[in-house]
Amino acid sequence: MDVVVVGAGIAGLSCARALTEAGARVRVVERGRVVGGRLASKRYNGRYADIGAAYFVADDPGFAAQAASWQSRGLARPWTDTLLVYPGGTRTTGPVRWAAPGGLRSLAADLAAGLDVRLSTTLDAVPQDADAVVLAMPGPQALRLAPPAGIAEAAQAQRWQPVIAAVLTYPSREWGDLHGAFVNDHPALATICDDGDRRGDGAPVLVAHSSATLAAEHLDHPEAAAPILAGAVREVLGVAAEPEVHVHRWSFAQPEPVDAAYAVDGRVWLCGDAFGRPRVQTAWLSGRAVARALLGSDSAADQQFT
Repeated sequence: MDVVVVGAGIAGLSCARALTEAGARVRVVERGRVVGGRLASKRYNGRYADIGAAYFVADDPGFAAQAASWQSRGLARPWTDTLLVYPGGTRTTGPVRWAAPGGLRSLAADLAAGLDVRLSTTLDAVPQDADAVVLAMPGPQALRLAPPAGIAEAAQAQRWQPVIAAVLTYPSREWGDLHGAFVNDHPALATICDDGDRRGDGAPVLVAHSSATLAAEHLDHPEAAAPILAGAVREVLGVAAEPEVHVHRWSFAQPEPVDAAYAVDGRVWLCGDAFGRPRVQTAWLSGRAVARALLGSDSAADQQFT
């Protein structure tokens, strides 16, 4: 079986990895220069900062096994189960959040190792030279490839919100005991993460994610959001120093959940983190679910993926 996977984020890579290990011939096509998608890390001043997903949760048995594999090789580590909530600065506990010392993109690179991945490759349409094509991407991006009607309908039904991520580098660590924080009802700010804490190197770096409202206002010129987000972080945390700020735009960052594991029309499939709660784990499971279905093992036992 020949399969083309379009998109080298975690959904596409988990799908390609499962298919390859089962003996399928798979090539992964990615328009970006690196793998990872929104599992993204970018180098600033010689240090990587996580600018996409803030962390991952592993409460599905299959993905927990993947997390354990990463942990055993030093690629991932349990980070925290406690975050702050603003206004108020109260603590909230929940599932363990995992982080990656080398940046979350290193986990995508691990999944991609040994696969046939073709970077910086742009497609104008769904490939025709394969038995199956897996579109591992947000629905609005899949529509650019003129997919068949069933995939187009599923893609059009997806609803996404944008986010602007800001990497704020300070002269020194001025904040106290902070892993990360949810910021509720703020016009500009949604979350703050201590990147030095989650990466484990103690760097004086915070990563802030904007509200969808602010992102929508500045999608065309995201750099204009930099001073706004820096000011919002100063307001919430009381940090006096002025940071160096770098921003990154995510046009399709937060999907509304879809109650399915994937969409399919004939030989074309659509998967990603819109198919369930918007998590890294969801993307991994969605890609694996497509692989199992293609391999003919989408049994009742596998419905844990949906």
